[in-house]
Amino acid sequence: MKVKTHREFRIRRHLRLRKKVVGSAERPRMNVYVSGLHMYVQFIDDAKSVTLAAASTMQGELKGAKANVETAKKLGAAAAEVAKAKGITKVVFDRGGFAFAGRIKVLADAARAGGLQF
Repeated sequence: MKVKTHREFRIRRHLRLRKKVVGSAERPRMNVYVSGLHMYVQFIDDAKSVTLAAASTMQGELKGAKANVETAKKLGAAAAEVAKAKGITKVVFDRGGFAFAGRIKVLADAARAGGLQF
């Protein structure tokens, strides 16, 4: 099947990644999604299909911030704080089919600096 749009290609990449990346209670999946306006991070236990913790640019001090590199850095640190508050220290990183560059890379580096291991 030929991919027609950039969005379809990202979804196919994400499905290809999800075959390998699986979260558990000990090591949840850190899912990242970037829309045009906002950025979202969820910590998911795939065995129980439960979201354990979440952070986004729609809540807290980041509310109303644009989805740029500076915001990604702040969101990565905020996500690490939320995860540590829930007792999560080790995660499996799921970039959601996005390229590991720019905002995604900065967010991941900030989360690592905040104490998450992946």
